[in-house]
Amino acid sequence: MTTATPIAASFRLLRHSIAASAAPATKVSPVLSLSAPLCAFSTVKGRVHLRQESFKTSFVAPLSLTGLSSTTVLGGGSFEQLSQYRKMSFLKKLGSRKETSAKLSVGDTVPPLILKDQDGKDFSLGDLRGKSVVLYFYPADDTPGCTKEACAFRDSYDTFLKAGAEVVGVSGDSPESHTAFKAKYNLPFTLLSDEGNKTRKEWGIPSDLFGALAGRQTYVIDKDGKIKLVFNSQLNFAKHVTEALAVINS
Repeated sequence: MTTATPIAASFRLLRHSIAASAAPATKVSPVLSLSAPLCAFSTVKGRVHLRQESFKTSFVAPLSLTGLSSTTVLGGGSFEQLSQYRKMSFLKKLGSRKETSAKLSVGDTVPPLILKDQDGKDFSLGDLRGKSVVLYFYPADDTPGCTKEACAFRDSYDTFLKAGAEVVGVSGDSPESHTAFKAKYNLPFTLLSDEGNKTRKEWGIPSDLFGALAGRQTYVIDKDGKIKLVFNSQLNFAKHVTEALAVINS
C-alpha cells in the first residue's frame, strides 16, 4: 500500500494556527503579484515524487520564512495562497544551497572511490585502473527515468566491453535495492551504493529540481584515471550512453 504525504500539509497546519490567533492589521504593505510554476511533491515508499502546478496570486510583501503574524493579505488573497507562496520560498531556499566541494572537470584525476556493491562487498574504482570506465550517477533504483537509463546502458554493454570500457552505476540506494534492480532488468554491470550521498557531495555533483532530486551525471574515465567526459542531463537518459560511447571510441 502506498501512502502519499504532501509537504503542503505542514503549511496547512501553520495556516490554521495563524488564522486562529491573527490580530487586525495596523499596516498596509505593497501588494506583490506572482505567477510562476510550482513544484508540489510527496513521498511514496520513502521516495520523492514531484508534479508541476501553476501558481498565481497577489499578497503583501515582504513575507518571512519564519512567521506571518504581522502580514496582511490583500487583493482577495487567502491563507491557502500564502501557504503556496511559503512552499515556493522553501523550495527556492533549497535550490540556493551551494556545494562545498569543487566540481570535477575534464582533465582532472578522479579521486579514490570505495563503495559497497550490490553484494555488499567493497568495490574500489582503483581496481579498474588500466581500462576505461563509464561511471554514471543516477537518482534512484526502479524509477522510470533511471530504469530507461540503466536499460540503455545494458543494451550497449557489449559495445562498451568491445571498446575496452567497463560500466558502473552509482546511486544512494542500498545494496539490497541494487540486487533487486539488477535482477528485475537483467543489468550486467556493477551498481554501487552511495548511501547518504557522500560521494556526490565530495565530487560536487549538482542536484536538480531545487535540490529535491539527486542529479544524473556520467563520467568517462580513461586508463590513467583522468576524466575525459562529464555529462549532466536529468531527462535525456539515452544521451548519457551515446555521449559516453562517442568519447570511448574517439
